Amino acid sequence: MIIYNVTLNVDDSIHEEWLLWMQQTHVPEVMATGLFQSSKMLRLLTRQADETGETYAIQYHAKTIQDYFTYQEQYAPTLQQKTLDKYGNKLLAFRTLMEEV
Repeated sequence: MIIYNVTLNVDDSIHEEWLLWMQQTHVPEVMATGLFQSSKMLRLLTRQADETGETYAIQYHAKTIQDYFTYQEQYAPTLQQKTLDKYGNKLLAFRTLMEEV
């Protein structure tokens, strides 16, 4: 199993709107590609003393590495741009790819 993990720090000013949008729009759009078997959204409970905003990890589970590559080539640029257009610099994201062992 391949896990595509997107970790995001979300500014407090957009947190509630962003969370609803992710749950109702963005994650369903990613899942509608048919390239992931399941997804999970997790909220980090620990933070640094000077950290602001809320931090989340969204994990998408792909059956094969090729499914992930297909997603990256055919869908990710458009879906990521939609997020950037909507929220701009109010969130910071980084992406990691993991393999379940």
